[in-house]
Parts: sequence; C-alpha cells; structure tokens
Amino acid sequence: MKQAIVIGSGLVGSLWAVYLTKAGYKVKVYERRPDMRKANIAAGKSINLATSYRGWKALDAVGLGDEIRKVAIPMYGRTMHLPDGSLNFQQYGADGQAIYSVSRGDINKKLMDAAETSAELHFDEECTTVDMEHNTCYFRNTITGHMSSAKGDVIFATDGAFSAVRYTSMQKMDRFNYSQNYIEDGYKEILLPANADGSPKLAVNTLHIWPRGRFMLIALPNFDNSFTCTLFMPMDGHEHCFRNLTSKEKVDVFFKEMFTDFHAMMPEVSDEWDAHPLSSLAIIRCFPWHYNNTALMGDAAHATVPFYGQGMNCGFEDCTVMWELMQQHDDNWPLVLGEYDRLRKPNGDAVQDLSLNNYLVMRDKVADPAFQLQLKIERRIAELYPDKYFPLYSMVSFTDIAYHEALKRGAAQEVSIWQFIDDHNITAATEQKDIDSLIHLRFG
Repeated sequence: MKQAIVIGSGLVGSLWAVYLTKAGYKVKVYERRPDMRKANIAAGKSINLATSYRGWKALDAVGLGDEIRKVAIPMYGRTMHLPDGSLNFQQYGADGQAIYSVSRGDINKKLMDAAETSAELHFDEECTTVDMEHNTCYFRNTITGHMSSAKGDVIFATDGAFSAVRYTSMQKMDRFNYSQNYIEDGYKEILLPANADGSPKLAVNTLHIWPRGRFMLIALPNFDNSFTCTLFMPMDGHEHCFRNLTSKEKVDVFFKEMFTDFHAMMPEVSDEWDAHPLSSLAIIRCFPWHYNNTALMGDAAHATVPFYGQGMNCGFEDCTVMWELMQQHDDNWPLVLGEYDRLRKPNGDAVQDLSLNNYLVMRDKVADPAFQLQLKIERRIAELYPDKYFPLYSMVSFTDIAYHEALKRGAAQEVSIWQFIDDHNITAATEQKDIDSLIHLRFG
C-alpha cells in the first residue's frame, strides 16, 4: 500500500489526512503537541475562525461539511460600533450569503476524529529533520526523548507558520527563498460572556467591529452566546499601543474612552486583560513549496495575518487543488507537486496582500462615509447586473476565483467605481432612483 506521512495534526493536516486515506494511502500523522482532545487545550492562540466558500468546498468534497456546520454560526455582515455609539451594518454579499464563525478547537477536534477513522495519529512527536532525498522523517518523543523515524512515498508538512520541516530541512536547501515579516501590530483576545440569563450581549449573526483608525476591536459569536473579542493595535510607538497599557487602571480607561459601549457591557474587562497572551502577527513567504516528494501546505507555505479570514480557507483550498492534481496526474508526484507550486504560490502571495489590505479597511475605511458610499454603489451594481460586476469581498469569500485574479480584478473595479462616482457627482444624498438610472446607463 502507498505510504504518506503528514506532519502536523492541525486544521490542514487533519483534513489532508482524510483526503489521502480516501485516495488509498496508508497515512501516519505526527504531531508535536499532546492530543488536544484529551488534554483539553486550545489549538494555538487564535480561538475563532471564519469559514467561507473555499473552506466549505474542501470540507464538502470529503463529506465533512455538514458535521462542521453543526458548530458554525453564520455571520451575514459586519456591524460597526462607531465612537458616537451608533451602529452601522454592512451586508457581506447577496441576501443569504454568510461567512461562518467557528471555534478553532471545535473544528480541529472534529477533523482529527475524521482523520483517525482511517489514519494513524501519533502525538508528542516532534519532527527533528526530514531526509528529503530518501523520504524519511525523524522524530523525538517530547515526553520520553525516544528517537524514531518513518518513511513514506510522500511527505506533507502541515505544521504551521513556524514549520519544523521548513526550518530544519527546506531552508537549508540551495536557492530556497524565505522571508518572515512581523507587522507593527499585535493582538490580544478577550472573552465577552453572555448575560446572566444566558442571552447574548450583542447581535449574534454578524461580525462586530469597533474601527478606530489605527486600531480596532472585533467580536465573533460563540454557541454559548459569548463572543470571542480581539483587540488589534500597534505593539508600541503610538499614542494607543499595547506597551502603554501597563496597569488595570490604564486598560480600564482605554476601553472606557475608546470602546464605550463595549466597556458598558463588560466593565470588568481590565480584570480579564491577562487571561490571554499578547501575540504577534507575521507574514511568511517562501519558495519552492516542495522538494522531491516533500511538500509544504497551509501556513507552513503561506502564513498570513487574519484580517480577511482566509488563512484556514486558503489552507483548505491547498487540499482541494492538491487533490485535483492527484486525479489529473494519477499520483505522479513530480508532476503533481510541480504543478501545485506553480498554481498555488501566486495565490498564497495574493491572500497575504488581501489580508494586509483588509486590515486598513476594517480598522479605518469601514467608518469612512466615502467608503460606505463605494460599498453602496458596488452592492447595487452587483444586484442589478450580477453577471457584469462582482465585488472583491464576494470574489474572495463566496467563490473560488483564484486569489491573485480576485486581487487584480478588485483593484481595477475600485478605480472604475470611483470614476463612476466622480463622473456623475454621486454623494450620500443622491436619490436611489437616480443612482439606479446611472447604473443602467453604464452597465445596461
């Protein structure tokens, strides 16, 4: 039987193990950490993720989508909490379209359960190196120190942004390109509990954003009516930065002044400030993504920042593309992996660019009346002429249009929209019927 090794039992690794077993491979998954299902630990620092079309496509292809939907909450748009206390709701796509809030831990556990039905999962096994010439992996048990090895026909590194396979083996290759760039901002999570009677303190089926120009707070819903909230802000060097929040008193004043309605819902926020660590955010780029029969997938290949909610979705799409290439090339791995590099590298780069750009949108532009006008025009054009105009957010979140193509088309469309607005002197006060008439003239 064909042998495959997957290093990392996170989201992409567990899902890819399911794909490989369906293709007839005997699969062994090795994970450095303990079994999170038994140790009751979270899978990494980020608690909530957003699943969109690309993710669902990959999950549905192996019959796992419905199981994951049981732990997913639809969010139909974003609700802005403005400094004056007013709310502004911006719908994501067409009516009924949503991205889904999921607990990283919950989805990871379900994927691990699915993988374990047909693959071997080995925990507390740290990969120390990979002999890529001979398709052999070497491990050290983190509890006993015992050294072992495993050989496979093909090896997949799905061990995250700081991949041991990439660091110990690929980065030592000649002409391997690698960059790791931390952005200026970090993040800290805060859990907003439900009310005493179990009801939610915020509307559930929406992503909440408190945009404040250079920083922002977001909140995603959980099944117990709590919300996982994340503050994104510069680490230092600014008036409002994590380095300045050195005491409970300063945290309390900061939230009371900057996020007044949130502080009213959670006046004890300063008491919970240290419940989660302050974490950094980095973009990691590398190439090539494979050598011989060893390949990088997910964050090991293209770790990004979380501002488009596409990190997991992009990793799951790696599985979709790799699977399709396996079918096309009948598991001829030199052909499969060479084509995988060619197809996915531009999309890995593009999703990172999209993620960085969307941070500016979320923390600043969403509260800008000019941006709101742009969204209003875009949405109306898409409603009237869906075959001629597709907003960037919809391309990324509700289709599998290649990320690099969506990025290019989105930039061109933004220029076109602003030209349309300027040519006709459209403002927020322009009557809807007049806007519709202009749209019909332009696109009809």
